[in-house]
Amino acid sequence: MTREDLHRLVAEVRRQAELDSVEVKAAQGGTPRRLYASLSAFANRVGGGVLLFGLDERSGFSIVGVGDMHRLQEEITHLASADMEPALRPQFVVDEVEGKPVVAVEVEEVQAAQKPCYFKPAGLPKGAYWRVGNTNRQMTEYEVFGFLSGREQPRHDEEVVPGASLDDLNGRLLDEYQEKMRRVRPGASFQDGPREQVLARLHVVAQDGEALRPTLGGLLMFGTYPQEFLPQLMVTFVQYYGTTEEEPTPKGERFLDSRRFEGPIPEMLDAVERHIYASMRKSALIEGMRRRDVPEYPGEALREAMGNAVAHRDYSPYTRGSYIQVRMFADRLEVQSPGGLFGNVTVENLEEEQSTRNARLMRMMEDMHIVENRGSGIRAMLQAMRAANLEPPRFDDRRTSFWVTFHNHTLMNPEAIAWLNRFSQHSINDRQRLTLVYLQQHAQITNSDYRRLNHVDAQAAREDLRGLVQAGLVEQNGASRWTYYTLKATDEEVAPDTDEGRILAYVQEQGSINNAQCRELLGVDEAHAYYLLNKFVEGRILCPQGSGRWRIYVLA
Repeated sequence: MTREDLHRLVAEVRRQAELDSVEVKAAQGGTPRRLYASLSAFANRVGGGVLLFGLDERSGFSIVGVGDMHRLQEEITHLASADMEPALRPQFVVDEVEGKPVVAVEVEEVQAAQKPCYFKPAGLPKGAYWRVGNTNRQMTEYEVFGFLSGREQPRHDEEVVPGASLDDLNGRLLDEYQEKMRRVRPGASFQDGPREQVLARLHVVAQDGEALRPTLGGLLMFGTYPQEFLPQLMVTFVQYYGTTEEEPTPKGERFLDSRRFEGPIPEMLDAVERHIYASMRKSALIEGMRRRDVPEYPGEALREAMGNAVAHRDYSPYTRGSYIQVRMFADRLEVQSPGGLFGNVTVENLEEEQSTRNARLMRMMEDMHIVENRGSGIRAMLQAMRAANLEPPRFDDRRTSFWVTFHNHTLMNPEAIAWLNRFSQHSINDRQRLTLVYLQQHAQITNSDYRRLNHVDAQAAREDLRGLVQAGLVEQNGASRWTYYTLKATDEEVAPDTDEGRILAYVQEQGSINNAQCRELLGVDEAHAYYLLNKFVEGRILCPQGSGRWRIYVLA
């Protein structure tokens, strides 16, 4: 981080309060207490974070300066190196803002094999923290377990299932599996011998005392009815009427459809995919004398998402009471699976890195041609969405669960093209035009989002985004690797008949608005109200004042 980055970060914080990657402390009267929680949380956060000293949140993030910046640096350095496990080496940047000293402490993310970083005197799990929004929360036992289990290969899919026997395996599925293995690996010696011996070598079954029993992976793949023993290892599907779970149908019902899908993985996934496909809206495409139905979401992307959810979910005892959830809304489709990403895989490197939590189950699913490895599957999913003129799916690792969200609005439609015509005087390429349309739908875009949207490398993304900034079409926010970009909007561009237009009219009439008033005005939930208000903040149309439940938004 440079001094220029520090000044940009201070301006960003003062404009829209604390960010996920930034925590503000006054430090006017000395080094704040409990900094170990912040160090732990940022060290465990993807991308790390920054502690910013010298601003007072209670007075609207005014610059108050650091009382003794040399002592502050000494105490943080000692805390980070002596009391944190693993030891941290934070980087300091010091400069004056409004004539007062401000200190930025950059905390790097630790390697996956070293997580969770924790405060040694408190031990685990009490000394480990996680960044949630702009707060630090103590990790749960399961979150700590998730990191520790990523240091070695889990074997939950190899465990025998108590009470299950060879009679609980589906002979037809086993025959199909063995036949595929013979075709793929003809003459392989591991296929010689009695059937039980071959299945044991493939970890479909394992010895349990004197008995052979199905493994968890074997029962899930080839069991007659796996949910007899593992009732929650299933998939549920709920279709909602609108864009939120609270919006009722015209008859006042909570949802349009609710199903649960069980059985062995091959049959369960087939049934889930057929039902989702049947529930999708479809448009007609006339090709010559023939009509072709185009589904809301590409089938290949859907298959990859469902296959990955089953193959990569957490099957540890912590999560065997949790199931995979599919939720269909009017504007999106969500797939949620228990457990976060495993090993060294992050949302950022999802397309390149591979780290398989359930190695045996994954091998069985690959042999049955249900999934490929994670990297190629993700790339196939992205390509299918691009080919359908849809934006890439959004990936969200919440540590206790992993979410894939598909949006069904096409980016380049006639309305979007008409809107882009206002920028015809600017010399921008097609990737940049697509990005402007994307920013119409979303509050911000990062370099990573840009790469996924346009299928380019980091350098090309930086150059394209810099070009949009220089053209005055988007604004750069944040600093260093926490940089993101927002559409440069004015209040004249907000249509009066939209949610955004109603919010703006309310503020112009009443002078301010808060989250509760926004919810009442639009009939939306708290999260959606925050999203809409934050879009105005990002566009520098509204400015937040106060914090927490007392925060209001006024015209900037």
